[in-house]
Amino acid sequence: MSNRFTGQIVCITGGANGIGRGAAENFALEGAHVVITDMDAEKGSALAKAISENGGAASFIEHDVTSEDQWVSVMAAISKAHGRLDVLINNAGIGTTGLVHEMDHAAWRKMFAVNVDGVFLGTKHALPLMRKNAKGNIINVSSIAGIRSTPNFSGYCATKAAVKSFTKSTALECAQAKDGIRVNSIHPGIIDTAIWDTLMENMGAAPKEVPRGDVLTGMTADAVPMGRTGTIQEIVNGMLWLASEASSYMT
Repeated sequence: MSNRFTGQIVCITGGANGIGRGAAENFALEGAHVVITDMDAEKGSALAKAISENGGAASFIEHDVTSEDQWVSVMAAISKAHGRLDVLINNAGIGTTGLVHEMDHAAWRKMFAVNVDGVFLGTKHALPLMRKNAKGNIINVSSIAGIRSTPNFSGYCATKAAVKSFTKSTALECAQAKDGIRVNSIHPGIIDTAIWDTLMENMGAAPKEVPRGDVLTGMTADAVPMGRTGTIQEIVNGMLWLASEASSYMT
C-alpha cells in the first residue's frame, strides 16, 4: 500500500459495517487518521481499536446522521482534535423494499432521513471546516438504484436518485466558489453486504436456508454487465481514487 493519505483526516459515516468498514480499513492503511461514525457503538469502537492496534490511526464517534445537532458535535470534535477535515464519505444508508401502494409511510420517511438528510447534513457541516484549509473531498454513496429504477425498490431508488442530484448541485456550488473542494457520488451495483439481508427479507426472496451469496448471484446474472456480484474492495478502490489527487479534475 502507498501512503497517499498520510496526515489526512477522513470521516466515514456508517463506518462500522460493510462498505464503510472496508473504506475505514483501507484509508487507514494508506496513512489517514480515520474518524469512524456509526450508530453501532460496539462494532465501531472495536474497529477503531483494531485499526490502531495494527499500526493505523482511527477514532470512533457514536453518531445518528439524521440529527443536525449530532453533526455539529461531530464536526466540532474533529476540528478540536485535528483542526481540519480532508475527506468526508457520506456512506450511512438503509434500505427497505415494497410495492408503492403497500409501503409504510414511516419506513419511507426513515429511509429519506438516513439516506438523504444524512448526506445533506454531513455536507452542510463539513464544508465550513474544509474551507478553512481551502481543500477537501466529499464522496456521497448513492447506488445504481439512483440511475436505474427497479420494481419494489421505489423508496430506495428515490433516495439514491436524490443523492445523485444533490451531489451534482453541491459540486457545482463548490466549483463556482473556487473553494478547492470536490464533490462526487459513487454508485455501487449489487455488492455482497449485509444490507441485502434486510432487503431480501422484505421481498420474501431469501428464505433463511438459502445463502445470501446464492441469491445475489442469481440477481446479477442478467442485471450486471460483468455478470457477477461486486465486492466491497472494488467499491472502496473507487473511493480511494476519488479522494486522491489522481482524480483532481473530477467533480
